[in-house]
Amino acid sequence: MATLSTHVLDTSRGRPAAGVRITLRSAAGDDLAEAVTDADGRAAEIGAGDLAPGEYRLRFDTGAYFTALGTDHFYPAVLVTFVVEGDGHFHVPLLLSPYGYSTYRGS
Repeated sequence: MATLSTHVLDTSRGRPAAGVRITLRSAAGDDLAEAVTDADGRAAEIGAGDLAPGEYRLRFDTGAYFTALGTDHFYPAVLVTFVVEGDGHFHVPLLLSPYGYSTYRGS
């Protein structure tokens, strides 16, 4: 089985994005697990390390994060769809700003 982590960086502030709620969903849209980023913007393990091969989605509640900061923003949520193939660790970082975002497969 695979493990999953993420890291959210607020590029507009040059800091980790602490307190971002993240939901792991199946391809069918079922909620599988939740996490909240820590002070370093990390969610070290999501889904308790039991991800079978398949398609998944991470939903980042970016609207609540920016609203808490009093920052205008365009995206109320970011949804990242990715594929788990085999065992190992999968890391899905999110680079975030109020009017844009980027993601990649990390290590």
